[in-house]
Amino acid sequence: MNVQITRGATRAQKSELVADITNSLVRILGKKPEHTHIVIQEIDEGDWGFAGMLTDDWKRQGGD
Repeated sequence: MNVQITRGATRAQKSELVADITNSLVRILGKKPEHTHIVIQEIDEGDWGFAGMLTDDWKRQGGD
């Protein structure tokens, strides 16, 4: 499973995310945890487009 997020998550948050995604794949799809790989790719906000603009610009305009 590949997960793309904007930069800034802590190691603890990433660890929780990996555990939650793994648990969901086990519960919903019957996957084995030992066969489940999670890759977290962090993207700079200036390299991510959202709502027709770069995410960092969107945030500066008051986006959440």
